[in-house]
Amino acid sequence: MISDDKLKDILLRENYVSAENIAKAEEKAKERGSSFVDWLFEEAIISQDTLGQAVAEAYDIKYADLGSNPPVKELLLKLPEAVAKKFKAVPFKEDATKVIVATDDPKQTGIVTEMEKFFAGKKVEIYYANTQDINDQFINFRRTLKTRFSEIIEKSEKFAPEVLSEIFNDAINFHASDVHFEPQETETIIRFRVDGALQEAGKIPKEYYENILNRIKVESHLRIDEHTAAQDGSMRYTNPEGYVDMRVSVVPILDGEKVSIRLLSQYVRSFTMSDLGLAHDDEERLEKFSKKPFGMILVTGPTGSGKTTSLYAVLKMLNTPDKNITTIEDPAEYRITGVNQIQVNSQTNLTFAKGLRSIVRQDPDIILVGEIRDNETAEIAVNAALTGHLLLSTFHANDAATAVPRLLDMEIEPFLLSSTLEIIIAQRLVRKLCEKCRKSLSLSTAQIKEKYPEAAKYLPEKASLYVAPGCEACNHSGFKGRTAIFEMIEMTKEIKAKIMEHPSSEEIRQIATKAGNRTMFEDGLDKVLAGVTTLDELIRVANPPE
Repeated sequence: MISDDKLKDILLRENYVSAENIAKAEEKAKERGSSFVDWLFEEAIISQDTLGQAVAEAYDIKYADLGSNPPVKELLLKLPEAVAKKFKAVPFKEDATKVIVATDDPKQTGIVTEMEKFFAGKKVEIYYANTQDINDQFINFRRTLKTRFSEIIEKSEKFAPEVLSEIFNDAINFHASDVHFEPQETETIIRFRVDGALQEAGKIPKEYYENILNRIKVESHLRIDEHTAAQDGSMRYTNPEGYVDMRVSVVPILDGEKVSIRLLSQYVRSFTMSDLGLAHDDEERLEKFSKKPFGMILVTGPTGSGKTTSLYAVLKMLNTPDKNITTIEDPAEYRITGVNQIQVNSQTNLTFAKGLRSIVRQDPDIILVGEIRDNETAEIAVNAALTGHLLLSTFHANDAATAVPRLLDMEIEPFLLSSTLEIIIAQRLVRKLCEKCRKSLSLSTAQIKEKYPEAAKYLPEKASLYVAPGCEACNHSGFKGRTAIFEMIEMTKEIKAKIMEHPSSEEIRQIATKAGNRTMFEDGLDKVLAGVTTLDELIRVANPPE
């Protein structure tokens, strides 16, 4: 591995970063106990490709950008899967005399000799590639789940662990957020939720499902003799690449027991403010309010809109040795080093409200409440924000303006709300266009009005929109990954004064619009015109302003 010192020398020598940025990054790394590179990513000073190029230079070899220039599948499959994974290597390019192989460990023993066995008579040249880019290419080796299930069941009576490993490895490789096991009359369908959309991954004959279900229950510490009641648990799946924590839900349906498993993505652990997708001025506003010593920051949106991820990114920015940060969550999905996290527990009557009362007595600087669900929690949260604590929480509301009347309906005193609430953020998730197959699509004003009548007046004339026909990198869906669209309502003097009059959401919205706040649709439109997502995707989750 390349040492931090050598990496710093390369970054400075090649003018990737300035000496001031390196000094700042080292200072932040010392505060957080992390790598100096994390801060450079967070501030968007360097990208993964820039880092890859720097590491390649440290090895004195060339860099293979597998993300932008993936190898063709036919070339990749010339190398057996076992060899590719052993050496973390993939063939990148080939001509009549040589083959270029990309790996994240160019100095490993025997890699050139081993590669030459599969490319006889050709010179093997080694390039460096990022680990994640190499792992993404391994999807090309996967055969259908049905084929692998048949082989496993034929050779082993204890097939359940192996079948589950195949399913979970596929789910991880495809960056699925959820895995569903749905028993039907004669078979069980397995579906993955990828980038917010469900897709069928495979099927299991019904007679084999009970063994797999029992294995899931055992791993999740659930009762295997309970078939008529819903059960919730958790498990950890470990493979050679690391581990993934999973939240498990089992419910009885007409044809058996349905299982839904949420994969708690490891990337959230390294998620930063700059990864959220905020416009630059919105990011600065959120950072400004996050650094206040007291007050309340609320994030609203439906279930699965990324609210908790956004708050975790704020917490990681604030997580320094001089701050006492305590959270109460249901569930506490991701562990953050240096943060005291409390799990709601209905069996011991540890509710949000009771936990929050205890937190206030723990001398916190910053408090995160997973969700404000009831009047009691709302009242304690507001009082905590009033008495010298910065309080972050999520709240179910359709948009930012609706949060104010909803909190007033929960019997929060208007003067308390206007004194504590600092900013409300509403967000939704949209799928990102695949960067590998994305292309622009020029439409005339008439075509835009015909295809998008409700959005036409917000688009410039002859706007360039983007589409993606699909490719192997995005599993032919045209989308890869998700980002958020936001609206922020800052509690200005005008809004705080209006709160005293029990305003409607429309009154709050009008004041915010006059102050220059953008709607989620307007934020999303910037992402559409930049080629991040499609107009159809934006309209699916956010309506144009009336």
